[in-house]
Amino acid sequence: MKVAHPRPRGADATAAILRAALELGEEVGFDALTIEGIGERTGVAKTTIYRRWPNVSAVVMDAFLAEVTKAAPIQEKATARESFAASMKLLARAYRGQQGRIMRPLLGRAQTDERLLDAVKMRWVEPRRQIAREIVRRGIANGELRPGLDPDVVLDTLYGPIYHRLLVPYVNSDIPDAYIEAVIETVFGGLELKSR
Repeated sequence: MKVAHPRPRGADATAAILRAALELGEEVGFDALTIEGIGERTGVAKTTIYRRWPNVSAVVMDAFLAEVTKAAPIQEKATARESFAASMKLLARAYRGQQGRIMRPLLGRAQTDERLLDAVKMRWVEPRRQIAREIVRRGIANGELRPGLDPDVVLDTLYGPIYHRLLVPYVNSDIPDAYIEAVIETVFGGLELKSR
């Protein structure tokens, strides 16, 4: 006699769905990932999954956010330079692994999926940028950074190289810690007050 295993519910179902999305995405590729496949893997009905997420990309986005937020939070240290060096190294390490393999197709798909683009912007990029803008502003206020800097330009200058290497395939496009240190040195060499 076959024993039926109870279907996961509530928080357990959510965790199972997010875990399955990442596992299956790695196994079959994120382009081949389906809600049906996630349902089969988890034992959660596809109608239940569709009630929570509009499409498979949104499931992957939530799974990505759950993992990368733990792996690469914005670090707030004594100085802007130290804060960004620590934060960028954590992000680069995450992007060297599974999160990078997830982020590439997510960003690609977001260019043609307005809902996914909005999710990336409002749930990943903007919350992090709000924290990072304040780090820049504090650096300006305490005299570490030149007055009059536009925090968004500073952030684009710091993080742009990471996303360039993540998304543009070329020889030696890895994102090692030494590269992050070189970016920090180059960018902060032009941002810091020379009298310090």
